[in-house]
Amino acid sequence: MKKLLLLSLFLPLLLSLGACGAQHQEQAELHIFAAVSMTETMNQIITDYKTQSPDVTIVPTYDSSGTLLTQLQEGADCDLFISASPKQLDALDETGSLLEGTRVDLLENKVTLAVPQGNPKGVEGFDQLAQLLESGDVLLAVGNSDVPVGQYTQKIFAYYSLDETSLAGALTYGSNVKEVTTQVSEGTVDCGIIYATNAVSAGLTVVDTATVEMCGQVIYPAAVLADSRHPDEARAFLAYLQTNHSAKVFESVGFTALN
Repeated sequence: MKKLLLLSLFLPLLLSLGACGAQHQEQAELHIFAAVSMTETMNQIITDYKTQSPDVTIVPTYDSSGTLLTQLQEGADCDLFISASPKQLDALDETGSLLEGTRVDLLENKVTLAVPQGNPKGVEGFDQLAQLLESGDVLLAVGNSDVPVGQYTQKIFAYYSLDETSLAGALTYGSNVKEVTTQVSEGTVDCGIIYATNAVSAGLTVVDTATVEMCGQVIYPAAVLADSRHPDEARAFLAYLQTNHSAKVFESVGFTALN
């Protein structure tokens, strides 16, 4: 009789603990690596996604795509990678590090020439910038050569037949596009080559936009990693990034949604 009484008292508790354990097991923590130029929009989308998928916690890491690639190659825990250039995903694809069938071209951005408030140097566009660089009459902020915005800048230099090594006194560098944007915002340089989205987020004036002929298309590809611990949840979040709702968030700062 006592055993039956004890069982009747503890059975509901055991069932409750079991249910809690099952719920806990359903929680998924997704690690997302994304280009630093996506910081504001991704944070908004992650917040929105939580309302429809409360059992998924998204932990974002933002940095230059080159730095993120290095971290991935060194074994960093990541479920989904969004780069500011195909180059980084190509490198992972070559080593079989991407989950087959998940890679998509998610967004397009633009490379722009932005100036500080008031444009004190009177910078008008890329054509004039090329002349100012050659004469040493301008200080330009650019990205390092190992980050996508810096690589697009190098293509612009090649388009104007500019030798970057001879422009050393006219250039300052940033390890990612956020650092370049900050230099322009603070007025420590006369202008900077950044993405259109960073200019919008920072409230900077854009005086010119690079054409496809100057630097190619600025495509942001995304893919789930082959060793993701939560591939189904990562696929679901990638699908959410391609919805109309996410597109509106991306487009609010100047991205073009490609899906």
